[in-house]
Amino acid sequence: MDPEFPSGCCGGKEDRTPVGLSRRTLLRGTALSTGALAVGGVVGLPGIAHAAPAIYNPFTGYPITGTWQDHLDSGSLGGIDFGMGVGTNLPACGAGTIQNIPNNGTGGHTVTIYHADGYRSQYMHLSQFLLGNGAAVGAGTIVGRSGGAVGAPGSGSSTGPHLHWHMINPSGVRINPLTYVGQNPGGGGLPKTSTEQDGIPGPIFYKRMQNWLRITSGYTGPIDGVPGVNTYAALQRAMRGYGYTGPIDGVPGTNTWKAVQRLATGWGYTGPIDGAMGPNSWRGFARFLNQNQWD
Repeated sequence: MDPEFPSGCCGGKEDRTPVGLSRRTLLRGTALSTGALAVGGVVGLPGIAHAAPAIYNPFTGYPITGTWQDHLDSGSLGGIDFGMGVGTNLPACGAGTIQNIPNNGTGGHTVTIYHADGYRSQYMHLSQFLLGNGAAVGAGTIVGRSGGAVGAPGSGSSTGPHLHWHMINPSGVRINPLTYVGQNPGGGGLPKTSTEQDGIPGPIFYKRMQNWLRITSGYTGPIDGVPGVNTYAALQRAMRGYGYTGPIDGVPGTNTWKAVQRLATGWGYTGPIDGAMGPNSWRGFARFLNQNQWD
């Protein structure tokens, strides 16, 4: 566990509204980003009362270093800690509006995402904010970078690099985001693939690949995460735009994967174009597949 001090990141100072940014502005931005309507000061979907917003866990590729109970035992109001290196990109867990809170007590630099119907998510101990207050985001949008190194700016009381995540319900009570996701499944389409972090493709990665190919390249098979001839034939068609000139036979080889690496160069891959897919090649491809339009 990368623990916070017993006071945790719940010292009563988090979740402040910055000067010049009203709660009305934040809620209005959430309504615009989610297609919701603001009625009587409460954000709600048309014809639905207090519908739970779609939330997913963007951090499945990272180890949990502090559980909800760990936080309660240390005197915190609750949270989940994920071990990750300083500077890791932090995707939004759902659509909403951004509020940045610098030096938020024991929580350090904190991003609050205001979701629909009064729900909020908070990421703590950030090393960097990336978006301005009031920015509307979709699920998967990078909202900041992780921190937590002892004594570093924005780390608050953190005793090691990690991200702290908790949610707050419409009544203002802090809730476990993993419990929320488990109780509200399927609301946000396909989850993001952890291949972007670990460089190892798995079923979610291939489901996202199949859905991308369904949208763009004529794939008509199931979105089951088990690629076969039809999946790879669609991939080869898609790779025509990246220099692939071989047959559309559904049997990917060196030239198919060279084209995939060319695609990945637009998403952080800096290695050779040699058709030998390794962790860095897969990470670049996964960043492409994690775009919201392929959800």
